[in-house]
Amino acid sequence: MRKIYSVLVIAGLVIILSNCTGSSATDNASADQPAIVKALEPAVVTEPVAFDTDDPAIWINRADPANSLVIGTDKDVNGGLYVFDLDGKIVRDKTVTGLHRPDNVDIEYGLNIGGQARDIAVVTERMTHKLRIYSLPMMQPLDNGGIEMFEGETGDMHRDLMGIALYKNPLTGIIYAIVGRKSGPTDGTYLWQYKLEDNGNNGVKGTLVRKFGNYSGKKEIESIAVDDQLGYVYYSDEGVGVRKYYADPEKGNEELALLATTGFAQDHEGISIYAVTDSTGYILVSDQGANQFFIFPREGTEGKPHDHPVKKIVLVKAQESDGSEVTSAPLNSTFSHGLFVVMSTDKTFHYYKWEDIAGTDLKQVGQ
Repeated sequence: MRKIYSVLVIAGLVIILSNCTGSSATDNASADQPAIVKALEPAVVTEPVAFDTDDPAIWINRADPANSLVIGTDKDVNGGLYVFDLDGKIVRDKTVTGLHRPDNVDIEYGLNIGGQARDIAVVTERMTHKLRIYSLPMMQPLDNGGIEMFEGETGDMHRDLMGIALYKNPLTGIIYAIVGRKSGPTDGTYLWQYKLEDNGNNGVKGTLVRKFGNYSGKKEIESIAVDDQLGYVYYSDEGVGVRKYYADPEKGNEELALLATTGFAQDHEGISIYAVTDSTGYILVSDQGANQFFIFPREGTEGKPHDHPVKKIVLVKAQESDGSEVTSAPLNSTFSHGLFVVMSTDKTFHYYKWEDIAGTDLKQVGQ
């Protein structure tokens, strides 16, 4: 039975109301006795950035997971790309400042540059219409000042960069950047996808390979996430739902699903993917106006891989979360089942333990 929830916030508590009886991962009460749920406490809150946190990414140090890093944007005209350790402390010598309204960031592993595999952090710089690319973990620039995006489009709104997700084809090893902008056409070409490769000068170039993606025209599209293993890209059409496509440009531009269409208080925002196995796990989507996350099955339902019914709703202490990221990799004693990072409007990022998100309702790696 499908359940529709409404949420009432009173004195820091959330009252979850259901329109039908029955048990649920998010509702242990009947329709006559609504459940009162406290927001989850983060395990770590980072040191604040200078202006405005927006979007995080997680770099896993495969040689020493306890020294993994969180990379987060500080969205301002004189913004930055902040680097944090797993205790939430700013790593000053790796943090990049002086960026012109950096928006979203993503990370990928093993881009071949000059015969050497480099891990990269890629951030959208809104005011210059460029991608900025840095090697990890040292955060050295690889972009020769930036790679122009949406060339040929007219008007800043159609070139001002927002969302970014990186896709690495598991068969070919080719890495792509899927990029969004502040506004764009509703004819199925809102997102542009670029192949990233060695520019022959110890840096990276981007080559446009496709334009795709429906857009409602109602608000904007910011959050984009890619599932490398299953080969799908998801993006939030704010106020409408989450759209799903193939990430491989060779597989065409058919929209595979429009999920998360009901129950959201305001904008659909950050999307992140928790892998339990190579083919199973969860898709987490921020309900920005209600400080909560809807969680959907990554694999769909039996025989229907593009059917994603809500499994659970989780309230967090982070406020009005725009961006988020999750990993199922065990990192240290605090994040032994994975790490969920959430942006908060108090200039910080919140780190949550996956087992706190999952509770007894969802599976977790290593349980």
